[in-house]
Order: sequence, then structure tokens, then C-alpha cells
Amino acid sequence: MGSGKFWRRRLRSLTSCLFLGAIAVVQTASAQPAADGVARLEAFLDGVQSLTADFKQELWSAEQKPLQTDSGSLSLKRPNRFRWNYEDPTQLTIVADGAQLWIYDVELAQVTVTPFDDTVGTSPAMLLSGDRAVREDYDVVDAYPLDGLDWVKLEPKRSSDFSAVSIGFSGAEPRRLELVDGLGQVTRIELDNLVLNPEISDDVFELAVPAGVDVVGDEG
Repeated sequence: MGSGKFWRRRLRSLTSCLFLGAIAVVQTASAQPAADGVARLEAFLDGVQSLTADFKQELWSAEQKPLQTDSGSLSLKRPNRFRWNYEDPTQLTIVADGAQLWIYDVELAQVTVTPFDDTVGTSPAMLLSGDRAVREDYDVVDAYPLDGLDWVKLEPKRSSDFSAVSIGFSGAEPRRLELVDGLGQVTRIELDNLVLNPEISDDVFELAVPAGVDVVGDEG
């Protein structure tokens, strides 16, 4: 498989984890717009323990040329559980069960397993753990209205795969995300059919590995 295709797949996995890490961020700031952003983020965090949605994800170059479009669905349940299913044009499933992170590449017939703590600890782009002080790694730097949404902008305090993360809210619901990487590429995610606080069984956050699929890593 070509290196470009490999890294595009890796970007999808990084992006999903960053989204789920970003919505766990609460960081105080001195400027009023940033303070407003913190308040909006806290209001969302205080009321949401689970979430389901469909998503459309677009990757754009620094010159604003479209590079890739993906779509699928996601489920989130705190603490430390999520399932991110990429369904079109290729199939990729990313599952965190609270202890491990599973990435199932259907085309390659391969599952990669990584200890959850190790994964989220190696890069700000992989932060998700509910018992980690995420607020130590990101600043809320701005809040502003745009395109009918109320946006909150976050920046990492340390070196990261992404230089900025912006979340667009409609009321208390996150509807869009924009992630800017070190090359100036922008990943835009739009959420649809979003449901807050649905009942989700823990079984959703388990990956049943199909017969014949290689498993790389420690299954525990």
C-alpha cells in the first residue's frame, strides 16, 4: 500500500480521537471571548455522558483544495469508551473499550491493538482518557459566531499533530469541527442526526475480530 494512502488512514484515526479528546477539554482563560468559550464547553460537558451521530469528514489542503471525503457514524460513552465507524468510501473501525484502542482496517484485514493509556499519553492528538488532566494540554483561546454556530477555538500548549481545534455549537450540541495540522491542512467534520445521552450498551464498545483477520499488538 502506498505511503500516502497509509497516512491518510492514520489521519482519520488521529482525527477521531482528537475530536473525542477535544470535547473533554475545559480550560480557563483571561480574555472574555475565551471565557465565553469555556462556559459553553462546560455547559456541554456537564450535561453529556453519551452521544451518537452520523458524520461527514473532509480533508482540505493548505491551498483549500479538497483531498478526501469520508463518512460514517460514531458513538461515545464516558468514561473512555467510543466507537468511530468509517463506512464510505472505505471501511475503518476505531474502538476504545476503556482499556485498549482497537483499529480495524477492513481492506487490509488487520486489527491493531494499543493499550489505551499508552495511546492517549504519547500525543495530544490521542487524548481521551477521562482521568487525564486534559485541561493541562490545551488552551481555549477564542469564541466567536460564524455560519449560524457558536465556535470555540482550542490550541495545544505543547507540540502536537494539530495546531488548532475549533468546535461549532448549536445551542449545547456540537455540530462542526475544524482541525488544522502542522502543514496547514484542514479536517472539517460535520455531525448529523446527533443524539445526546442515549442509552448505549457497553457491548457497543467491544470489537469482535472476524475470523481470518490478523491482530497486531497486545489483546490483554
